[in-house]
Amino acid sequence: MKHDIFVVTAAYGNATVSALGGQRPLLPIIAQSGAAGVEIRRELLTQTDLKRLPELRQAIAGYGLRCFYSAPEALFTPDGSLNTQLPRLFAEANQLGAERLKLSLGHFYAAADLTPLATFPAGQQVALTVENDQTECGTLAPLTAFFQRSAGTGLPINMTFDMGNWHWVGQGALEAARNLAAHVGYIHVKTAVEANGGWRAVPPDAGAQNWRQLLAALPDSVPRGIEFPLQGEDLVAVTRRFVSLLQ
Repeated sequence: MKHDIFVVTAAYGNATVSALGGQRPLLPIIAQSGAAGVEIRRELLTQTDLKRLPELRQAIAGYGLRCFYSAPEALFTPDGSLNTQLPRLFAEANQLGAERLKLSLGHFYAAADLTPLATFPAGQQVALTVENDQTECGTLAPLTAFFQRSAGTGLPINMTFDMGNWHWVGQGALEAARNLAAHVGYIHVKTAVEANGGWRAVPPDAGAQNWRQLLAALPDSVPRGIEFPLQGEDLVAVTRRFVSLLQ
């Protein structure tokens, strides 16, 4: 079976997005690569862009692409309460025609009240997905606790499993996959190599050799997102190569 591949606009780099004048000029590149959709990043939208989300929605649809929306926001704030920006973020995702709104988990505590979360996805075309980020909040223990709680209460929330972010938190991606696979609805594909005392994201075939094993431990029916650097003179060809690799 072929997998639905989404291209994260940030994969082209902030400098490229800025030079092109935004994320919209990337749409024909992504469409020509054979990808199924695009992941629009809120951090790369200007204030003017945010006022023109319906126009961006039309452009995405015009290229025959599906859309996911990612915001650099946590679901839970440091005091354990829900992010008060959730209504606005869902509204933006709806304006974009996005199928998913992706957030990080943030500070989830066992006593957290999940009841209000039921009101956000209800009646929305947008599904909420929570990613493991590169902070202590993106480690296995809090994510497992959150997804067990949310699944137990019937909340329609799934996980964006970022294959590479486990390097930043010092945990094994394969163990995480085995523990969290049942909750995964989207996969961010990337791996990482050590660089300057930290980690740097790279394409899967340029880093760890177990990336295929890791993908095999995750659901086979969910979309896969390209979130590693896409660089080169011919961005269509570069993107097409990795879309084909991951399909």
